[in-house]
Amino acid sequence: MSSTQQIIESTEGLILENTGKSLSFIQKIILSESISETKKTYAQIATENNYSETYIKQIVAPKLWQLISNTVGEKINRTNCRAVLELRLEGLFLQTTSKPAQTQRKIALESPEGQVALSSTLYIERDVEQICYQEILQPRALIRIKAPRKMGKTSLMTRILAYGHSHNYYIVRLSLNYAETEVFTSLEKFLRWFCANVTHQLKLESKLEDYWDEEIGTLMNCTIYFQQYLLQQISSPVIFALDEVNKLFEYPKLAHDFLGLLRSWHEETRDISIWQKIRLVLVQSTDIYIVLDINKSPFNIGLAIDLPAFKRLQVEDLAHRHGLQLSSFVLEQLMELTEGFPYLVRLALYHNIRDNISLEFILQNAINYNSIFMNYLQEQLYFIQENPDLADAFQKVVMATGSIFLEQKIAFQLRSFGLVNLLGEQASISCGLYREYFSYYFKRQWNSKKLNPQKSNLEGEVR
Repeated sequence: MSSTQQIIESTEGLILENTGKSLSFIQKIILSESISETKKTYAQIATENNYSETYIKQIVAPKLWQLISNTVGEKINRTNCRAVLELRLEGLFLQTTSKPAQTQRKIALESPEGQVALSSTLYIERDVEQICYQEILQPRALIRIKAPRKMGKTSLMTRILAYGHSHNYYIVRLSLNYAETEVFTSLEKFLRWFCANVTHQLKLESKLEDYWDEEIGTLMNCTIYFQQYLLQQISSPVIFALDEVNKLFEYPKLAHDFLGLLRSWHEETRDISIWQKIRLVLVQSTDIYIVLDINKSPFNIGLAIDLPAFKRLQVEDLAHRHGLQLSSFVLEQLMELTEGFPYLVRLALYHNIRDNISLEFILQNAINYNSIFMNYLQEQLYFIQENPDLADAFQKVVMATGSIFLEQKIAFQLRSFGLVNLLGEQASISCGLYREYFSYYFKRQWNSKKLNPQKSNLEGEVR
């Protein structure tokens, strides 16, 4: 009799071979619990994994059984899955033992830099995608995605947009990092930049001058331009995705006006039908640390997604997609060093395969001067060096034996770079790699609480 793990691996291998896709974390859980000797109900699975029973029973499970049925060419359900899949596994075993060994499937290696492409087999779902897909189809949808840099926010946003596009929605995608500094110098310049970009992406003729009246104010101008022109020209809903919204926090007055405008548009969807065409996706790398009127803030409404790090099973899944089988010991070491931070995990797996460096060596030499992590660590160091207050605060976090209190703005800024975890007002170092690296650095380079920027070059200085 095949083990549960053998059945899961065999099934996922068939699906990957036939579709180029892997099972999501929650799909694996459902399959595992369905083929185990002591089956758990959908209600139990939902409760243990923070889902609603309806979502598991009516959305995830049916799609899973249909996917497996299509792959194996036989009707699969919760009742017969183990028996059918065991027979399938035995058949594959007989085929492989009666034929010459075949070449191992080639892994499509991808750089860990930037967003994960829509076509990638290395994208790991984190139990929030399906929730976002359902939410974005609602008339008053507003999704807020928050996570530190390189956590996968933009990759998730891209998939939400692709899902909307598959339902014939218009898509407008703006990153505030692409706006010149000049754009943020006044509300009028920013709103005209915003309107011009939206018009261009909707492939419409710009009519800003026809709708812009200095006598009624820029907020009203922007609203009228959308309500009387842009939204009148489109027949389907439009998703406005604003990436790096935290850029606005550097300009409190501008942020207050523009974010209040977005909130007012959302409120208009209650009474004015044309505003129901708008769906909003706001992406930020830090909590808001400026003061906004709670009735004019978009950050206390809608669906909030605080994107988590990978869990142990998800890291194991990602390694498997790289063609790797990690021992329990190596997997535990990798989790201790990275705490499941997606970029760091992918970086380790990428160099393990591309450069043929064992994970054991990578993990044991994580902060050597030629470590695969060194460029990224120096980027993090440069970030805190630019602000002495951040440097002083982070030194306290690194040297503390537990969590400590930090002033809110500083805590949020450190979290935006993934350097700390926050629980209420308490901050702690986010992973073993940062503790190891910065502990060594602070002890060697700092003789006082203030960082000396003249001694910040680590090349050749780390053990």
